[in-house]
Amino acid sequence: MAEAYHITDEAVERIERDIGAVKSAIARVVVGQEEVVDGVLTALACGGHVLLEGVPGVGKTLLVRTLSHVLDLSFSRIQFTPDLMPADILGANILVQGEDGQRTFRFQPGPIFAQLVLADEVNRTTPKTQAALLEAMQEHRVTLAGRVHALEEPFFVLATQNPIEMEGTYPLPEAQVDRFFFKLTTPRPTFDELREIVDRTTGVPQPPPEPVLDARRLLEVQHIVRAVPVPTVVKDYALRLVMATHPSDPTAPEPVRRYVRYGASPRGAQALLLAAKARALFSGRYNAALEDVRWAAYPALRHRLIPTFEADAEGITADQIIAELLAAVEV
Repeated sequence: MAEAYHITDEAVERIERDIGAVKSAIARVVVGQEEVVDGVLTALACGGHVLLEGVPGVGKTLLVRTLSHVLDLSFSRIQFTPDLMPADILGANILVQGEDGQRTFRFQPGPIFAQLVLADEVNRTTPKTQAALLEAMQEHRVTLAGRVHALEEPFFVLATQNPIEMEGTYPLPEAQVDRFFFKLTTPRPTFDELREIVDRTTGVPQPPPEPVLDARRLLEVQHIVRAVPVPTVVKDYALRLVMATHPSDPTAPEPVRRYVRYGASPRGAQALLLAAKARALFSGRYNAALEDVRWAAYPALRHRLIPTFEADAEGITADQIIAELLAAVEV
């Protein structure tokens, strides 16, 4: 199916125009957060899930809800709490009685059966419930009682979490964190942005934005993204970056050997290259460049670097390590 999509002048121009329209529609609701919006749209164009981290009240949930309107996707919100169970997410087989008096089991889908799923405060529930998302995120399906239930495409999980040091939170398992294409941090608003937020939220309520794209067009964009060529020098650079995140690798710089326990998995390399392709298209270019890989390094790798105790003790962040990595790895 992907072979039916080619990189043409018309395709590139249309994608650049569509993404610009989506950003404009989001900006009418969400104040600021341009880098976060860019990251989310890049991940969606690559078919990936996103983990949004930030303190409460900075617009994470609003951004995801606005996306569902702009992209015209079926939307579901799951509020994660300590008492949430896997069946509350996936659904369950319930016993029903028909008109003939016969009792049968019928599958009642849970809120995971939507195209855009907001996993709100995902780190406020227990690891058992967090793990209920694993199959859905990786395989786009749910298996219950031996039966497989496919999820409607396109399928995305956009999860929000508060900083892990806050009370009542549970760290996400590494296997689940790795399934997120990007991890994006939502900064606090500036003074001018805060003024705009207050003006919008304390005045007359505005209607949600009109749809700009739909599911079919989004799937087309995903196929076109994968058709974008990547020069060998760009691909090799991305692979060297990922290899250098492992402290045992000979090319690992000193900060990685000192502050990283485990480096990025192959999903990190996949995310770097796919994101580079998407960013090239969004910029109206026909092939991925080194600058695209460098831009994607932070959101694609920051959640895939497992820090050492020394890094935690000294307050060394993943972004600081990635900055050293980018400075050390040559083209």
